[in-house]
Amino acid sequence: MSPHDSFISVFKSTSALLDGHFRLTSGKHSNQYFQCARVLQYPEHARALCSVIADHYRNQGITLVISPAIGGIVVGQETGRLLNVRTIFAERDNGEMKIRRGFEIFPDDKILICEDVITTGGSVREVADLLTGMGHQVAGIASIVDRSNGKADFPVPYFSILRLDVTAWEPENCPLCSQGIPVVKPGSRVFQS
Repeated sequence: MSPHDSFISVFKSTSALLDGHFRLTSGKHSNQYFQCARVLQYPEHARALCSVIADHYRNQGITLVISPAIGGIVVGQETGRLLNVRTIFAERDNGEMKIRRGFEIFPDDKILICEDVITTGGSVREVADLLTGMGHQVAGIASIVDRSNGKADFPVPYFSILRLDVTAWEPENCPLCSQGIPVVKPGSRVFQS
């Protein structure tokens, strides 16, 4: 079994790979959803997945890992632990990505941004723009799943463990909506597994 197939098997065995009608964070609709929290709740799976990211960046002098809240926090924390570097997160405040809670970024920090799933890359791009706007160096971006179909474009090197082509539609063009299939937003209070 290839590493790719092994990780897909882990997603399926933990019910992290879902089929249905979903509204993604990007606003697009899809017939599949990766609920990474379902696989990351198991320390052995979080370690196995994040060790691939950590190994990829191990010799690149990373001194800080940052993630967009909330999905990327576990990935960032475990990757930071494996790299033995500080780990923080950015979060939305009045719709704007900010670094809060007294977190510090030092001028010589070499920063890795970690996320669980990238569809459009919007949250990661906001974090990268925030950091570069503050004069900090972003060394790389990493995710467990890249479901952007090759469309995520970042100004720094990007590494993903799984690159999967998943269909996503604008809501007005969603065939599942036109069939009257109810849409759910995974991670929201109304979503039930």
